[in-house]
Amino acid sequence: MQTEFQFHVGYYDHLHLEPSINFQMNRWINYLGVSALEDMQAIAPRLTDFSSYRREFLALAEKALFEGRNLHAAYYFRSAEFFMRQEDPAKSMTRKKFLSLLWENYGLKESDRHAIPYMHGNAKGFLPAYIFSHDQPKDTIIVNGGFDSYIEEFFPVILYLHSAGYNVICFEGPGQGGALMDSQLLLTHEWHIPVSAVLDYFKLEQVTLVGISMGGCLVLRAAAFEPRVQRVIAYDVFLDWPDTTLQKLKPIGPALKLLLDIKASAPFNALLAGIMSKSPLFDWAMHQAMLVLGARTSYEVFQKSKLYTTWDISPLVKQDVLLMAGSEDHVIPLSHFFQQTEWLKNVRSLTTRLFTRAEHAQNHCQIGNLRLAMDYIINWIEFTGRPAVDMHERELPKD
Repeated sequence: MQTEFQFHVGYYDHLHLEPSINFQMNRWINYLGVSALEDMQAIAPRLTDFSSYRREFLALAEKALFEGRNLHAAYYFRSAEFFMRQEDPAKSMTRKKFLSLLWENYGLKESDRHAIPYMHGNAKGFLPAYIFSHDQPKDTIIVNGGFDSYIEEFFPVILYLHSAGYNVICFEGPGQGGALMDSQLLLTHEWHIPVSAVLDYFKLEQVTLVGISMGGCLVLRAAAFEPRVQRVIAYDVFLDWPDTTLQKLKPIGPALKLLLDIKASAPFNALLAGIMSKSPLFDWAMHQAMLVLGARTSYEVFQKSKLYTTWDISPLVKQDVLLMAGSEDHVIPLSHFFQQTEWLKNVRSLTTRLFTRAEHAQNHCQIGNLRLAMDYIINWIEFTGRPAVDMHERELPKD
C-alpha cells in the first residue's frame, strides 16, 4: 500500500472567478502537484457553467486514464461527480470509477471497506469505514468528513497520519458518501451515535477524533456525549450552519433570518427561489442540502440546519481540543473561530491555530499547505498525549 505522499504547496487564487470552483481545483493540485496545475489551467477558461464543468472534468479524467495517470483520473472523476445532481444518470457510474481507481492506487479492494451496522430511530443501514493499522501504534485516530463528503477523497491526509505511526480509522456517517448513497441514511446532529457505533465495532476505548470541514462541528457534538473520545480536532472550525449561510447572503441575510424566526415559510421560499434562479452554485447547494437532510424546501433546509451548531454543546466538551482555521476561509466566517474559542470553557486544554496566507494555508482546511496542517495535528496529538507534570513532585531549580 502506498503511504508516502508529497503534498504540493501553494494556493492559486485566480484559476476561476467563482471561489468555490477555484477551491475545488486547488484541492486536486494539492494532492497531485504541478501536472494537475497545468491540467486546471488548461480547462479553467472553458468552465462557464455546471454543464461545461461536468463535460471538461469527465474528458480530463479519460485523458489522464489514457496517459496512465490513474490517481489523477480518480480525482478528476470525483470532481466531475461533485456537482452532478442526484438524478444525473452518470453520477453512480462516475462515483464507481473514482472509487475503483482510488482503491487500485492504494492497494485496496472493495472488501477492505468495513460496513458498520447502524440503527438510530427509524434509520437503519451501514456506515462505510476503513482501518489503516500498525502492530504497535502510538494511538488511534478516528477521522470523518463533513456535509456530503466521501471519506476516500481524504486518503492522502489519512495515510499521512497513518505514516506517522498511528492507527487511523476513517468512516462515513449518515448523510455522507456510501452511508447516504447506499443506505439512504440522512445527516444527524447527534453525531455521537455514529461515532459510538464505530468505537463499538472496532472495540476502542480511547481515541482522538478528527472532523474535516463541517466535521469540525460534528466531532465537537460527538465529544460532548462520548467519553471515549480523549482528544478532538476541529479541522476546521464550523460553529453554526445557518449563520454561515446567512452571512453569505448579505445584504438580505437579516430579512431571511427574520422570516425564519417568525416561521414565514412561503415568503422565505419565494425569496430563496429568486436567489437560486440567479446563482446555479447556490441552487446546487440547496438541492444537495435537501438530499442530505431529507428536506423538501429551502425553508425546511434552514430549519433543520439550526441543529448543526456547537453553541449548545460547547460547555459539555471536556476533552483536549484543537481548533484550526484559515485566515481567509471562503466558507467559514473568521469570527466563528474566535467565538468558538470563547465558548469552550470546560475543556481539559484548548489549542487554537490560525493559518495564514504567508504559510499558503489561509483557505478552508488549509488547502494550499496540507503537510503543514497534518504536521501540526500530529505534533499536537503527541504533545497532549504526554503525561502531565505534577508541580508538587517536580524538582524546582535552586537559586
